[in-house]
Amino acid sequence: METLLEKHWHRLDAKQTAELFSVDPDRGLDRFEHESRLKHFGENVISGKRSKTTLERLLLQFHQPLVYILLVAGGITAALQEWVDAGVILGVVLVNALVGFFQEAKAVKALNSLAESMKVEATVLRCGESLRIDASQLVPGDVVLLRSGDKVPADLRLVSARELRVDESTLTGESVPVEKQNTVCAHQAVLAERSCMVFAGTLVNYGQGRGIVVATGNRTEIGMISGMVESADELETPLTRKITKFSHTLLVAILALAAASFLLGILRNEPASEMFMAAVALAVGAIPEGLPAAVTIILALGVSRMAGRKAIVRRLPAVETLGGTTVICSDKTGTLTENQMTVQAIFAGGQNYRVSGTGYSPKGDVFPDREGNETMDNQALRACLLAGMLCNDARIRKDGDRLTADGDPTEAALLVSAAKFGLEREDEKKTAPRRDEIPFESELQYMVTLHGQGQDSSAPDMAYMKGAVERVLDCCETALAPDGGTQPLDREQILEMQNQLASKGLRVLALARKPLPGHSGLNREDVAQGMVFLGLQGMIDPPRPEVMQAIAACHKAGVSVKMITGDHAVTAQAIGTQLGLCGGPGLPGQACPVITGREIAAMNDKELIGRVTDVPVFARVSPEQKLRLVMALQALGEVCAMTGDGVNDAPALKQANIGIAMGISGTETAKESADMVLTDDNFATIEAAVEEGRCVFSNLVKFIAWTLPTNAGEGLVILTAILFGATLPILPVQILWINMTTAACLGMMLAFEPMEPGIMDRPPRRPDRPILDKVILRRVGMVSVLLLISAFGLFEWEMAHGASVEKARTMAVNVFIVVEAFYLFNARSFRRSPLALGLRTNPWVPVGVGVMLLLQLVYTYTPLMNTLFSSAPISLTDWLKIGLCGLVVFLLVEFEKKRTSAGI
Repeated sequence: METLLEKHWHRLDAKQTAELFSVDPDRGLDRFEHESRLKHFGENVISGKRSKTTLERLLLQFHQPLVYILLVAGGITAALQEWVDAGVILGVVLVNALVGFFQEAKAVKALNSLAESMKVEATVLRCGESLRIDASQLVPGDVVLLRSGDKVPADLRLVSARELRVDESTLTGESVPVEKQNTVCAHQAVLAERSCMVFAGTLVNYGQGRGIVVATGNRTEIGMISGMVESADELETPLTRKITKFSHTLLVAILALAAASFLLGILRNEPASEMFMAAVALAVGAIPEGLPAAVTIILALGVSRMAGRKAIVRRLPAVETLGGTTVICSDKTGTLTENQMTVQAIFAGGQNYRVSGTGYSPKGDVFPDREGNETMDNQALRACLLAGMLCNDARIRKDGDRLTADGDPTEAALLVSAAKFGLEREDEKKTAPRRDEIPFESELQYMVTLHGQGQDSSAPDMAYMKGAVERVLDCCETALAPDGGTQPLDREQILEMQNQLASKGLRVLALARKPLPGHSGLNREDVAQGMVFLGLQGMIDPPRPEVMQAIAACHKAGVSVKMITGDHAVTAQAIGTQLGLCGGPGLPGQACPVITGREIAAMNDKELIGRVTDVPVFARVSPEQKLRLVMALQALGEVCAMTGDGVNDAPALKQANIGIAMGISGTETAKESADMVLTDDNFATIEAAVEEGRCVFSNLVKFIAWTLPTNAGEGLVILTAILFGATLPILPVQILWINMTTAACLGMMLAFEPMEPGIMDRPPRRPDRPILDKVILRRVGMVSVLLLISAFGLFEWEMAHGASVEKARTMAVNVFIVVEAFYLFNARSFRRSPLALGLRTNPWVPVGVGVMLLLQLVYTYTPLMNTLFSSAPISLTDWLKIGLCGLVVFLLVEFEKKRTSAGI
């Protein structure tokens, strides 16, 4: 029995399938056989994966190299009974961990969402009786009955189907319901083309069917997606990789310097305890204690700003990752398009018309094609639209702020086009009430309804037909002319028009009518001939109006956009061409090259990697192939963002560097697999997210470039004192005071820097590019040396002129504070002068400087702080010396800034 589940059921006919499962499709399994199979195969549920506990997520906040150093330093200083130093160090670590824990708090729930999607009921045959049971109790071989509105409970091989249409958009990306039948499919048929199969999690849109369960739980197509979600790598973002690399480099340098200074002191016969504290001071000084918290807070502020722009970020580094994105892979249905079929073109009475508006909203107009001599005085146009409205079982209703369709989306599109012309459905139904119908069947390829003529008892009943163009034409003998009379049927002209519309990706339906006097009912013979052709209506799931502009903005920013969809190649190509995916800026009309899922399946990984960059549209793609495409792009070094809303998108969303789900139309599976959720389902919001991500990274680099001179300067001061055997100008606890207060009061103000002009005109950052380039590193080195000269020089000057060591150290501490305050204004932009920026663009900077200076007055003049930090009061003249040091540094940095450009 186990080997049965490996078969390709679409290749076998229904009889073979029933024999292999030892089941009678008219009777179903008996009770004991069901219990035996349930014990063997297990319940029809998708097994979940244990997520991290709250404690595990908290402990992971400490899993950073710089935090490890601080923990060791805090432990050693506590062992030496330096309680103030130890308390400050450990307090810094704890605050950082709590900020990260409360801001991030992400648990992967995608598999649980998949399991929830299976909790439905099913109608089965057991011992010949129809029973309604929990879908979790289904087993392979069960016979399931399907009807309109049912959620398919497992993967089924259809035994019979009557007008069965299934919405598979969340699984395959197909934008319209798929017609199902029970005949054998081609061996190489991809998932979206297996018309004799229905799959778990999809929705029966219309009709009835009966099928044999061939896969349950993890063995279903949705279950295999679950496996792919679980196996997809949890990728580090470019930011986390860069911060990790930066931290490791810094860690090695700090430990090497600390060890070297300790050994140097021992060789100079200095006391070991003093040398150890000097080494700790060097390590503590060189570590940017505020960096982990700063990264978290800057990202958290970015998350807050993104929420105001209708994007909810579920994982903090995702904000920055968007700024470095080089390629966006987008699903088509519901992401780039409305996911609402819309009539865009009409051909009636030999004339062409266009239809404005999108989606199910009746806002829009029907108007003549500007390229022809069409007129609105065309009775064939009205008759064509009326036929589409009356020969129709769909209904449009309001669901909150959105309009949704009950029934076939193509029928809903016909209702909307008629409404745009001014036809009122309720009025027309009263005027022409339905008397009978011939439902749509796949072998007929048309639907017919019979309507009376209301109050006019002398008028004959009218049959209206809609369906596939060739099939409707076979039933027609004449065509309706613009003046209401009939004219010869020009079959070649109609087929040529169908081809023109289809080449644009439109789905084309033909409409016809026939008077049937004295008929109380309908049969096929009544409409097999003598029909009057009314016209064609071409429809498509249209692009969102704002998406084209957003894609153009992405191209301008150096970010390529690719469409990856399960829909047909012609439709995908038409949408891609309309959106300008192929040529980028300036080439919106160029036809897009397309690769299909069948072609991808025939490629090895090397071939796919060689083609993936040049092709913007991928059609008829399976979930496995979406995942493979994302991995191929990543193999080329691309930073890949993936958008989607369906179950079929979940594995690729998790594999991508950043997954973006749709908040309104998206499934819970997609949302839980994603890093970011768009609350308005608007692709254009991604442009804002990329912009925000670039701003976040820019501000983060500014903070790092600002804070490193403090740490490097402190390290150089300690190292210089050890080399010359001099008294330490600053103590470890004073270093911590400098680092933490300046980071909080000064550095954090850079997080509020507004977006710099032209940020979206720059190309994306290369993934392998370091956080700081050579120009910024040179500036950091220059400021570090200036801090060394100022702080060490002023300390030695005071000591040489008889000042106490407490006063001299207070002078050195204040030099660091004041120089960093001046340098903060330099760091607001790597290119522009702070005078050009002005204070109003970021009022938090002067506020932070003011608070910092107040804290320094408290540090310098209050007895408690004098006791805790070994500080001492200083004179006004001393403050002038310190201020002069800060001003000199400010002017030198501005001079250097004018000479070079940071290139960020």
